[in-house]
Amino acid sequence: MQELNTKFTPKEVEAGRYQKWLDAGVFKPGSNGSTSESHPYSIVIPPPNVTGKLHLGHAWDTTLQDIIIRQKRMQGFDTLWLPGMDHAGIATQAKVEGRLAEQGISRYDLGREKFLDKVWEWKDEYAETIHEQWAKMGISVDYDRERFTLDEGLNKAVRTVFVKLYEKGWIYRGEKLINWDPKAKTALSDIEVIHKEVNGAFYNILYKLEDGSGTVEIATTRPETLLGDTAVIVNPADDRYKDLVGKNVIVPLVNRKIPILTDEHADMEKGTGVVKITPAHDPNDFEVAGRHDLPMINMMNDDGTINAEGGKYEGLDRFEARKQIVADLKELGQLVSVKELVHEVGHSERTGVIVEPRLSTQWFVKMDELSKQAIDNQGTDDKVTFYPPRFNDTFMQWMENVHDWVISRQLWWGHQIPAWYRGDETYVGMEAPEGEGWVQEEDVLDTWFSSALWPFSTMGWPDTDSADFKRYFPTSTLVTGYDIIFFWVSRMIFQSLEFTDQRPFENVLIHGLIRDEQGRKMSKSLGNGIDPMDVIEQYGTDALRWFLSNGSAPGQDVRFSYDKMDAAWNFINKIWNVSRYILMNVGEISAEMVASNLAKVAEKSAGNVTDRWILTRLNDTVKRVTEQMDKFEFGVAGHMLYNFIWDEFANWYIELTKEVLYGEDEAEKEVTRSVLVHVLDQVLRLLHPIMPFFTEEIFEKLPNTTGSIVVAKYPEVRPEFDDAEANDGVAMLIELITAVRNIRAEVNTPLSKAVPMFVKSDKADFLNAVSAYIERFTNPSELQIAEQVDVPEQAMSAVITGAELYFPLAGLINIDEEIERLNKELAKWQKELDMVNRKLSNEKFVANAKPEVVQKEKDKLEDYQEKFDSTVARIEELKK
Repeated sequence: MQELNTKFTPKEVEAGRYQKWLDAGVFKPGSNGSTSESHPYSIVIPPPNVTGKLHLGHAWDTTLQDIIIRQKRMQGFDTLWLPGMDHAGIATQAKVEGRLAEQGISRYDLGREKFLDKVWEWKDEYAETIHEQWAKMGISVDYDRERFTLDEGLNKAVRTVFVKLYEKGWIYRGEKLINWDPKAKTALSDIEVIHKEVNGAFYNILYKLEDGSGTVEIATTRPETLLGDTAVIVNPADDRYKDLVGKNVIVPLVNRKIPILTDEHADMEKGTGVVKITPAHDPNDFEVAGRHDLPMINMMNDDGTINAEGGKYEGLDRFEARKQIVADLKELGQLVSVKELVHEVGHSERTGVIVEPRLSTQWFVKMDELSKQAIDNQGTDDKVTFYPPRFNDTFMQWMENVHDWVISRQLWWGHQIPAWYRGDETYVGMEAPEGEGWVQEEDVLDTWFSSALWPFSTMGWPDTDSADFKRYFPTSTLVTGYDIIFFWVSRMIFQSLEFTDQRPFENVLIHGLIRDEQGRKMSKSLGNGIDPMDVIEQYGTDALRWFLSNGSAPGQDVRFSYDKMDAAWNFINKIWNVSRYILMNVGEISAEMVASNLAKVAEKSAGNVTDRWILTRLNDTVKRVTEQMDKFEFGVAGHMLYNFIWDEFANWYIELTKEVLYGEDEAEKEVTRSVLVHVLDQVLRLLHPIMPFFTEEIFEKLPNTTGSIVVAKYPEVRPEFDDAEANDGVAMLIELITAVRNIRAEVNTPLSKAVPMFVKSDKADFLNAVSAYIERFTNPSELQIAEQVDVPEQAMSAVITGAELYFPLAGLINIDEEIERLNKELAKWQKELDMVNRKLSNEKFVANAKPEVVQKEKDKLEDYQEKFDSTVARIEELKK
């Protein structure tokens, strides 16, 4: 028999364990004995960006996926968890350019090819770091199937999708107003823009009428954009300005003549009711220009500086130009006022700079048909099921209001768009066209274009005969944070429906963000980030995984705290010590011996009531934990496991077994040892998906097990172990022992001091049968158990389910104080009665709840009423 170390040391337990799993191939499909007849279960990892180390959010995300896949593997599914990483276009290019800038080099100094070599070097460096961190977290992925969003297979899938959408007319190239990142010098999609509150101002400016008859006053938050003004509008119903319509005004500083027009976009109630129109730099103005066929003047370079359209302001940064223009307007007497305000302004999700709306020629995906498919599919049996369900509404609202998706990026790192130009000709295809003079589009595709294909492209698509595609697609469950529903989840759904006619995954489990103890989002600026590797160094991986899985319900944020990590450590230490105690007391016992003894317990031909009780409680735990795991309620499942392991198994059953293990009956000892080993074995299997390292360490030392716990069978309910009589009986025994301990504590009478005890119960036969336990744990000097007992005077009492307890502690109690204590008990039972009565008087509850749930409440009512009545009777006796 192998012993555990006296102390749980995570580093020793985890050292080399992951490599052993990899060497044994236990993470691969079929490692658990599954066959082609087994039900497949697949997950594709949300590919982390190769931009740096993984953070706590990644740790949470991968932990939840690993819990799911480990449990399904143990349940006999044919499981595949496919790993991979994302090239993360803008983010990675920005990181590499930053590194080069430190050396005084730009990407233009290197040229495209050499620059991309540098980015691939970066990718290899950080992919290695991510692999090391995945290993630390213990994630059970199949590395033989690892993919990268820029690998050859993904590139083929990307080009196929682009070409097919282009041929359908759903991808087009055009000049439209887009979000522009002046730092990265690239277009952004709407969802790559983060709106933040900033300090700004309303600038009221006078535009002079061309005929010299007066001025009109407009208000803007971006005065520098007047350099691109091409009209002024008023509402057609605004009588204040009806005489001005058709006239021209002169744009200050650039002296451009522009017309005064009418358009519904002008709000009569807002500001002066006069609106300047800058079509190349405002989305609303762009729409107005389309209606009135206005020219569009782009007055800004791609780096956010003013171009030649800005006259003397050419070359100035946009914000420096704003200051200069305001000063010049003031000097001209055309600046009416500056009113400070706080308003929301779009910022680049990747570089953090303020985004500039800018007219630009880009590639777009038409979203009307694609979004319609996704919306319609949610009304079918093939819909994607969101956990929690409220995120389905989030998904639907975005799909219903989505705009055409700008997919071109002015970067070098990414999938180069498969389009070629020759003069006025444009060719789109899988390969370069034949003939001379063709030049490929320099832009690359938005990162999300390739990651939108991730669930099926990683399975071999567009080769629909690929074994993995046929076997594991659609995937089973996607796990991701709520912050990328729009970025990624939505796009995977509409692209999968379009190109495979199937949903990409059956379920989407949405989790929240990890915040600090104060509830703040973790960020570099606050300095409150936590490196998961630092937590693992201090507490071990299993403790971190336990915290992450138990931190919150689906969709909710979780607050990191070292107190919670301490609690996780204490829980593992408790299990370690319990396991060590069991291993020291069971000796060499075979799997056959355990099975034989368990059968005898089930038949009641061996074992005692406590053995049958713990097996019943184990059954209940397996049933309820499995139900919660299937609903992805890992926190609830963890709470159930914790209560069973700590309270019922460790604190009660193991203590109760000492009555047998320290006794003389060898046959009974053997049965109890078998039950101890079996329950520990099942506990380790239940815990393994959440905490894989230490459970494997203990599992391989159990005398009745072989092989790795990774591919061991997950616990199932065994009906032959259900014993309602034993369940209720030991529950009563535990309640009795607890009540005695509480009463002794109240009168400061230690357990070492024997006191008389009288038990009145209609379950006297059962309590007499377990009197050895009562005597061991309550230390009575005299013990009477009967249906009727002579209640001694001046006795303390307690009411439990099915019994009344009396302790003649003359001289130790004060009658008035005892009545006061009992009145508090009475209030407690009244509160319980009120709660149950409210439930049972609720017609909706009674009509909609399961019959067994309603019956449980009725049983509670009967129990609480009995306790209430007994307490009332005891108070009356003491008052005599």
